[in-house]
Amino acid sequence: MYKHYGNGTIRETLEAINERKIVLPAIQREFVWTPEQICQFFDSLMQGYPFGTFLFWEVESDQSDKFIWYDFVRDYHEKNNPYNPNLPVFHDRQLMAVLDGQQRLTALNIGLQGSMAWRLPRMHWKFDSNFPTRHLYCNLLTEAEEDEGARYQFNFFRADRPVPSSGTDCWFRVADMMGMRNPSALFKWLQKQDLSESQSDQALETLTTLHEVIHLRPLSFYYGEQSQEIETVLQIFIRMNSGGTFLSYSDLLFSIAVAQSGSFREEIQTFMDELNEIGLGFNFSKDFILKAGLVLSDMNVAFRVSNFNRQNMEVMEENWQRIKKALRITVELAHRFGFNRDNLRANNALLPIAYYIYRRDCDVSFLTHSNYADDRGAIRNWLICSFLRRGVWSRGTDVVLTRLRRIVHEHGALVFPVDLLKNNIADRFEWQSMDFDEEEIEDLTDMKYGDYRLFLLLSLLFPHMDFIKEYHVDHIFPRALFTSDALSNAGIPEEEHPGYFDMMNSLGNLQLLEGAKNTEKQAALPREWLARAYPDAAARESYARMHILGEVPRGLQGFAAFYEERRKQLKDRIVELLGRE
Repeated sequence: MYKHYGNGTIRETLEAINERKIVLPAIQREFVWTPEQICQFFDSLMQGYPFGTFLFWEVESDQSDKFIWYDFVRDYHEKNNPYNPNLPVFHDRQLMAVLDGQQRLTALNIGLQGSMAWRLPRMHWKFDSNFPTRHLYCNLLTEAEEDEGARYQFNFFRADRPVPSSGTDCWFRVADMMGMRNPSALFKWLQKQDLSESQSDQALETLTTLHEVIHLRPLSFYYGEQSQEIETVLQIFIRMNSGGTFLSYSDLLFSIAVAQSGSFREEIQTFMDELNEIGLGFNFSKDFILKAGLVLSDMNVAFRVSNFNRQNMEVMEENWQRIKKALRITVELAHRFGFNRDNLRANNALLPIAYYIYRRDCDVSFLTHSNYADDRGAIRNWLICSFLRRGVWSRGTDVVLTRLRRIVHEHGALVFPVDLLKNNIADRFEWQSMDFDEEEIEDLTDMKYGDYRLFLLLSLLFPHMDFIKEYHVDHIFPRALFTSDALSNAGIPEEEHPGYFDMMNSLGNLQLLEGAKNTEKQAALPREWLARAYPDAAARESYARMHILGEVPRGLQGFAAFYEERRKQLKDRIVELLGRE
């Protein structure tokens, strides 16, 4: 039964959130809006556009202690604080729990009371300093670009740097408006700004609109669901959210899963963070953890609502410590093989390994003990082949995982059945073999720039890289040098130009280079850049040796010989990588 409620302002709604009168039920997912979406939302509010109603679950006071509740995110931090905070058990307290509208309300909470911190481009995940705190600002003088459909210009600016200032901009921190209940506060603020009379009038107009939006305009009509049955509320939530723009199906399933056991939410989130911190860092998600729970618990692996029923969730919880141990060992093993968040192309490739470790109930000695050396070699070979082969993890993942799990279950009592796994994949894709023959090794050796496997291949061929840093795929001889005029000036016959263009973009002319060094290198010849970047002869020789550069020629005249020699050595490494004799 639905009950219609009157309107409240944004300020009154946020105050109710602060007082924990409005809360989030355990079935809600995390905040997923981007900074751009928050800015667009505030522009819509300023322009008076409708943005939908809210749906609340009206929880009676005698029911408030029977469910798990979460608070709204206020100071969002992509790495350290992306989750909704836990709330204590409420006794004899009437609550309004949000079923539809969490993203909009959280956007208001962040913009008007909090902050947002996300990773700087091309900076590493490990360091907190790469996630600067930012606050939402509104430009009182300059309007947004018309072709974007926006009128008001909103932006997030770093708290550790001065806000951009110019004669055509006047940035106002949106959160300051929460304390400006009296319109006279707007005039006092403007008097402190160095604005002309016309600019003051324009700024006052925008400030007044923002003041009305926050303090005076009704936020929206909303409706309340009065049922006290969690199953009824869950069905409403599914119907409201399964077709939503920002709620992925895996998020929905996670919400359903934790509704069966709210404490499992913290377990999954904490463990996901733990896995992502291993080695140089990974990028596992909640749906990976849930998928692993299905696979390791011998359940149907498909992401369906029916697979996350109470009985299955109880089984997962019973086996949770063993599941965690198997996944932790698996990810640690992947790290030791040279994998990380930048080159692990498909997280699901780890699940047959985790299932094997789970079935054998291996402990951490699996990582180092000589008794498991053959297993570790077989697992490494499995990962490399399944990633370098095109298409293994691109489609039909549930079917693949089910077949591979069956093989491990039937043949993995004592050894990791790598040959059977590879044969099964080969049969599925109608390949002669999942191993690479001579022709296919040649294809890997000639891999082209832009191939999605390229970063992985280079990182495995050059495991000495310090991947705590950001790396780019770099052309050793820059692309800018390969023009018909430049080749002709270097004495290269015109009929050979297509071959040079092909070599320029192939593995023999590619390396992994730190982002900052790649930017500094630009279009310089490699010999010139090496002399500048490594003035010490010993350091220069060490770099050339590690990257298989040999004697780098002075110009394009020696490029073909350089390329062929490096290609030959790379092929030898690929053969060794694949475990070929």
